[in-house]
Amino acid sequence: MLWIREGEFIMGSDDRLARPNEKPAHKVRVHGFWMDRTVVTNAQFAKFVSATGYVTTAERVPNWETLKLQLPPGTPKPPDDVLVPGAMVFVGTDRPVDLDDYTQWWRYVPGANWRHPQGPESSIEGKADYPVVEVSFEDALAYADWVGKRLPTEAEWEYAARGGLAQRTYTWGDTFAPKGQKMANVWDGADQPFPVIDPKGVEQHGATRVCTFPPNGYGLCDMTGNVWQWTGDWYRADAFSLALKGPQAIDPIGPGNSYDPDEAGMPVDAPKRTIRGGSFLCSKEYCLSYRPSARRGSDPDTGMSHTGFRLVSR
Repeated sequence: MLWIREGEFIMGSDDRLARPNEKPAHKVRVHGFWMDRTVVTNAQFAKFVSATGYVTTAERVPNWETLKLQLPPGTPKPPDDVLVPGAMVFVGTDRPVDLDDYTQWWRYVPGANWRHPQGPESSIEGKADYPVVEVSFEDALAYADWVGKRLPTEAEWEYAARGGLAQRTYTWGDTFAPKGQKMANVWDGADQPFPVIDPKGVEQHGATRVCTFPPNGYGLCDMTGNVWQWTGDWYRADAFSLALKGPQAIDPIGPGNSYDPDEAGMPVDAPKRTIRGGSFLCSKEYCLSYRPSARRGSDPDTGMSHTGFRLVSR
């Protein structure tokens, strides 16, 4: 872990690239804390599972009462033989598609879990130092409890991600690829536009070893790109607007509930936790979330092949 010293910063962004849920930028103060230098790796998570016998969310039969909270009201319960252990896997497309419908490149794959991130035929063999993925918010909390740490708040995460750079576009500055150097594992479109892939090479579109790219100013690796990271905060699209109405925040712990009016057809109060940092799937054409202020909400009970976590302590 690395020590992140106490300080004040401008959280969020009013930049032209910022989305509404990143606005308005507002002043926040955070006390010092320790943060994992990298996201939790497969090797670290394997030790936890070996020591505790923990079974991840993706390895259990889905609970319909929990699952239906993330679906349009009135969705009928599927047959029991459909509710099988598994997780969400990026499968890509074979041609350019309308980017408004993410179901075209994501699939719920039975048998996908942290040991088999792309499905039962895949493996993490030889990937001990890669980020653990297909882990839910609950899984991250269980690991954190085992090691005596916790998930960061959104404020702690963003403060650390900025690495001492005030209101820069990226964690390393304002230029995406300074002197032609790629600074994070993101979809740069060099081969194909997002989400087009060669089906035979789907595993090539994934996470890389931790610290493959240069660390930020605080020495933290992969604060943007590679995999999204769970934080401890509930997700509200209007969280920053609400924060601006009160006094300057000191160590804010986030809102008390979820609110997301931006996912069409879904309940606006469906439980969601905030994820940060973007992933290997982020591109300038699609999400552009490899910026320190970028944020989104995610179902806390679902594992995905581009989501992991890192921890903090004080």
